[in-house]
Amino acid sequence: MHMQAILALEDGKIFKGKSFGASTERLGEVVFNTSMAGYQEILTDPSYKGQIVAMTYPLIGNYGINKEDVESRRIFLEGFVVKEYSKIASNWRSEQPLGDYLKENNIPGIEGIDTRALTLHIRSAGAMKGILSTTDNDELSLVEKARSSRGLEGVDLVKEVTIDKSYIWSTARHKYKVVVIDFGVKHNILRELLKRECQAIVVPAETGANAILKLKPNGVLFSNGPGDPAAVHYAVATCRELIGKLPLFGICLGHQILGLALGGKTYKLKFGHHGANHPVKDLRSGKVCVTSQNHGFCLEMESLDKKSIELTHVNLNDFTAEGIRHKKFPVFSVQFHPEASPGPHDAEYLFDEFIKLIRKGKS
Repeated sequence: MHMQAILALEDGKIFKGKSFGASTERLGEVVFNTSMAGYQEILTDPSYKGQIVAMTYPLIGNYGINKEDVESRRIFLEGFVVKEYSKIASNWRSEQPLGDYLKENNIPGIEGIDTRALTLHIRSAGAMKGILSTTDNDELSLVEKARSSRGLEGVDLVKEVTIDKSYIWSTARHKYKVVVIDFGVKHNILRELLKRECQAIVVPAETGANAILKLKPNGVLFSNGPGDPAAVHYAVATCRELIGKLPLFGICLGHQILGLALGGKTYKLKFGHHGANHPVKDLRSGKVCVTSQNHGFCLEMESLDKKSIELTHVNLNDFTAEGIRHKKFPVFSVQFHPEASPGPHDAEYLFDEFIKLIRKGKS
């Protein structure tokens, strides 16, 4: 017999379904993801800290879970919402069912709700605070808990996902040394650096500019991460100090932090960009990439100095800023995830651009 689960939104909207994860209760901002596959990578993306994620694709769990495809050390999202959970995992790489994986990590899951109705509601009303519970059946109580929760704006979630101590991703022979500031870095970013003969030294988010420069890197990468970039003021200060001293590359939250360090502003999107099918145009080449995205905040291009900052990429769905470049210093960033592979290799060239800047700096 399946235990009941309830998803309640701050505006009073209620969705009742069946539990297929841990028996618990979690608060978070409710967002939807349009990816047709990759649920394991979504679960373990630290950028989802503080969020309950609903999948728009109706059948989830059919290829199970394996240890190779995780993007970080554990699950970071708060809850998982699907139309239909597949109890049968049919894949030769599968090591366990999705439901068991959620239970192991104490993450609640709900199935059997109308995810299309939920998605349309979020698109219309905007992403909002919510609660996913298997332990409280009182709808009024759940709505009140959702309303009184902290939300994402003004909250520093990076401190909840970053590492405590630095580590080196690979000790293999390398040509370049790159410091990766961990705001919630995905493993595939580190794999892409390794493919390009880089040793990645991953450091905690609060590592200062002087400590980074002492490591004598050839470049610095500001990683993806969760939440409101304006709340991560220490990272903005570090980035500001490093501009002009080393090649810098920002991804997702790292892009927003770099934009703030350059004097720009950020704002919250209505329901964010979460999925693996976002078309992004490189304004320099005219090339359009199919990109993977996961962010709820965006850089306000009008707030940046056009004399020194160039807009390089734009989202073709809503024409928001997706990439910038400094005209004088070796500094650039993108809002999407070039390490992810929906294209499947459309955006990998950005890592090559970073290496070119590193080579130029070494010569």
